[in-house]
Amino acid sequence: MVAREFNTRYLGSLLGSLWAVLNPLAMIFIYTVIFSRIMRAKLPGIDDSMAYGMYICAGLLPWTYYIELLSRFPNIFLDQASLIKKVNFPRITLPVIALLSSTINFVIIFSVFLGFLALTGRFPGWVIVAFIPLLIVQQLFVVGLGILLGSVNVFFRDVGQFLNVILQFWFWFTPIVYPMTILPPKARIILELNPLVPLVQAYQNIIIYHQWPMWSHFIPHVIGAVLALIGGFMVFSRLSGEMVDEL
Repeated sequence: MVAREFNTRYLGSLLGSLWAVLNPLAMIFIYTVIFSRIMRAKLPGIDDSMAYGMYICAGLLPWTYYIELLSRFPNIFLDQASLIKKVNFPRITLPVIALLSSTINFVIIFSVFLGFLALTGRFPGWVIVAFIPLLIVQQLFVVGLGILLGSVNVFFRDVGQFLNVILQFWFWFTPIVYPMTILPPKARIILELNPLVPLVQAYQNIIIYHQWPMWSHFIPHVIGAVLALIGGFMVFSRLSGEMVDEL
């Protein structure tokens, strides 16, 4: 089912799954070349013309992965309503399939980005492996939250619509296209309430400064991710028996 879903994205197109590489290449080109070379945007204190574009990509790629998953989960059971009503199978596999499919897509996109860094002599080295535990924490949180939202959205369809509005604000309240240093102190205090801010900053520090994350800062994130996963499964277990009737 994961392979089928991945192939369906590019079904009927002439280049097929090659678009999985061309799309991220275009995005990386826009942010690293257009912003850096044409607009000449720079990061404060960094003497590298391409640093700003790399800074954006380092935060935007994991964010896009996060948003793709979170935006799919509210409709994960609604989109497969015909399958759920006709076939008896573990319904919890549907979020797992979505997770694996989106992860494959992210791995392709991120590999293209790493290849670009290597070609331009800006590969961060072994510190890049720090992305793995950070992404796992991010996955646990989004899967738990997504299962909860997907279960509730079967009964209250406004959940998915409300989430789309929240995500638009969430993006701009996360320092992806701007550094925290340009904000006034009061604004920084507000942004620090956003749980994604430390994760995004860690991604950017790995790529730009080649710094290992301070793992102790992410203990609350691990706890929160586990609690979100447990809460999501509890809500799913409570509502799964009534899903077929509601669908």
